[in-house]
Amino acid sequence: MGDVSAVRDLLRLTLTSGFGPVLIRRALETFGSPAAVLSATPGALTRIRGVGDDRARQIAQSMALSERLADDELALAHTLGVDLLGLGSPAFPPLLASIPNAPVLLYVRGELQHAAADRYPIAIVGSRSCSHYAIEQAERFGLHLAQAGLTIVSGGARGVDTAAHRGALRAKGRTVAVLGCGLAECYPPENRDLFDRISAGHGCVISELPLRTPPNAENFPARNRIISGLSLGVLVVEAGKKSGALITVRTAVEEHGREAFALPARVDSAHAEGSLELLKSGGAQLVTHPDDILHALETPARHLFAGSHQVRYAPTMPDSVDSVAQGEVAPSRESAPARAHPPGDGPRDAGLTPAQRAIVEALDAPRTIDDLGQRLGMDIAKLRTDITVLELKRRIVRRGSAIERRDSESRLA
Repeated sequence: MGDVSAVRDLLRLTLTSGFGPVLIRRALETFGSPAAVLSATPGALTRIRGVGDDRARQIAQSMALSERLADDELALAHTLGVDLLGLGSPAFPPLLASIPNAPVLLYVRGELQHAAADRYPIAIVGSRSCSHYAIEQAERFGLHLAQAGLTIVSGGARGVDTAAHRGALRAKGRTVAVLGCGLAECYPPENRDLFDRISAGHGCVISELPLRTPPNAENFPARNRIISGLSLGVLVVEAGKKSGALITVRTAVEEHGREAFALPARVDSAHAEGSLELLKSGGAQLVTHPDDILHALETPARHLFAGSHQVRYAPTMPDSVDSVAQGEVAPSRESAPARAHPPGDGPRDAGLTPAQRAIVEALDAPRTIDDLGQRLGMDIAKLRTDITVLELKRRIVRRGSAIERRDSESRLA
């Protein structure tokens, strides 16, 4: 978005209840501009795919209240030294813009120089609770890759993330911290000085969330797609079986067409069960030295420089992601064998809560989170938490904005 009024209008849409990134992008495609969406009547809003009469009324009522909210948000952003980047702005990173469910607005403290210093980003992720070995290696890889001119992208969390950012700063390089809270918050609180150093000339701290959003658990899976989307590849330093870092690397490979790397670790380490399984399944390349990553990223970096990265590395999605998400276009599949048990009633679902079983059962076709919330009458925040659990248990998978049920175990390839 090129001017202040356009950014303000887009901000109003993000502060409108009932609008997420997918519906906002559909609304912009339908009406042409944020201003046109804001002036639409409830009846006109039903032209947006996935918006019925009830939701249209809810959105229209919320949009009427969003003007004051946007003014308050902009005033606070100015006080905090935070800039807002809209999808479509020349300053918006093109790698991130290319993913299926890209954020429509980014809050940025510091500078995100996608066309210059931050042209070649690499994500380094891992568990918060990790071994001393992981801390050493995250800092080592962060330092050497930053010295080589790559920008280190991570989540600003305790453990591996903090060590990766710290390594980049030791190298006097660039790093980007993607937070799962608003930028008026600081999580974890002990990283306040780290975030200040990053934003003071060494990169930026970013979020897609309104400034005062607290660090609730349901924010982090969506945050992980931004880490992946910003980067040419993702390095998993160490991850346990239930680590959110595994979701990041699956998203990177399956949805964003990115490179994935993992470090070897002690085979009897509970801290590394997830990353070791990733290596065993062929879901990531084994690396032992930063040079391994530099060599592997040479070709993706050349395509990025030439402007052909999206064409070369975009994953093959079934038809339109948005259409599949709405159940309008069914992806072609071979006929599946008859089930011995209905979904949500087999041995793989023995440890699920009733709400999680209901989610699995509702995924008889790919659906968005909004669709599931409407079908099940579930609170969206609680729904996101259960979806994260189901991803970790490998019962569901995200494909763009759609969520699909895994009917059998599959390897990440």
